[in-house]
Amino acid sequence: MKSRILKFLQDADDVLSGEQMSALLGVSRVSVWKHIRSLQAAGYPIESTPKGYRLTDRPDVLQPWEFPGRENRMHCHDAVDSTMAIARQLARDGCPEFTVVTADRQTKGRGRLGRIWHSRPGGLYFTIVLRPALPAQLSSLTTFAAGLTWARLLKETYGIDAGLKWPNDLLIRERKLSGMLSEMEAQGEWVTFVNIGIGLNVNNDPTAEEPNSTSLARVTGRRLARRDLLEGFLDRFERKMADPQGLDNIIAEWKPFAATLNRPVKIVTTRASVEGIARDVDDSGALLLELPDGSLQRIIHGDCFHQAGAYGQDDSADSLSAERI
Repeated sequence: MKSRILKFLQDADDVLSGEQMSALLGVSRVSVWKHIRSLQAAGYPIESTPKGYRLTDRPDVLQPWEFPGRENRMHCHDAVDSTMAIARQLARDGCPEFTVVTADRQTKGRGRLGRIWHSRPGGLYFTIVLRPALPAQLSSLTTFAAGLTWARLLKETYGIDAGLKWPNDLLIRERKLSGMLSEMEAQGEWVTFVNIGIGLNVNNDPTAEEPNSTSLARVTGRRLARRDLLEGFLDRFERKMADPQGLDNIIAEWKPFAATLNRPVKIVTTRASVEGIARDVDDSGALLLELPDGSLQRIIHGDCFHQAGAYGQDDSADSLSAERI
C-alpha cells in the first residue's frame, strides 16, 4: 500500500486529495491518512494541504515498500550491530532465499580478517541470504557472481568502470569502493545457506578511516539513490542466480573485470603472508600465485594487497591455506 501511495504521489501533477487516493487504492480515507502519517514518520516529505497531499521530494531512504514485489523479504533498519548477524539468524530460522537485511548504520560491521567495516551514513550496507544448490567447496563462487553483478551494473547503468580485486573488492582507479564478506553453513557436503555482506560507499566519505578508498559520490560528483542501486543489483543478481548455468562460467565472466591478475600482490591471512605474481584464478575461485622460484601456489583464501615493486616470500608462507602446484 505504501509503495502504491508513493507512486501515485510521484506521478501526480498536483496535490492528490484524500478522496482521490481512497478511490485509487480502494480503501477508506482514514486508511489513506494512516499510511500517509506512517510515511511522514519514516522521513518522506509529504505535505498535507486543505486540498490534499503532495510529495515534495524523494528522500534516500531504504524501506520494504520501496521494493515492490520484495517487501516480505526486505528487513530495513536504521541502525544495527551487524546486518550479517541478523541475516545469519534469519537464515537459520528458514527465511526464503534472497532475503535482504539493510541498515543505514552498523555499530559492529565487519570486514575481512576481523577488521572493522566503518558504516558511515550515506553508504549502502546489506546482507543477502542465498540458498544455492552447491557443494560447500564451491560456495565462494556466489561472491564472485555478486562482485561481477556490481561491476556490470555500474558500467552499464552509470558509466563507471570498476575493477574487481581478488577475491571480493570493488575498485575504482585502485581505490576501494566496496567490500564483501561471506558466511556459509552446510549440511554434509552441500550448502544450506550462503550469506553475502556488502558495503558500498555511495554518498558517504570513507577516506577518514580508509585513505585509499572512494565513493560513488566522489567519483561522479553527485549523490546517487541507494534504493536504485540496491534494486538494480537485486534484479540482476536474482536473474543470475536463478539461471541453471549462472555459476558454470562465472570465473571466465569475472576475469575481464579483474584488477588483480598479472601483477605483484601480497596475500595475508591471520597466520601468514606470501608475495608473488597473481597469474590466474581457477574455476573454484582460488588464486594461482607465481612465487619467486617460478612455482605456482594455489591460494584458497586470504586478503589481497596490490603491490608496486619486486616481491619476496615471507618465511611463514607454509601456514597459508594454500596448495603448491
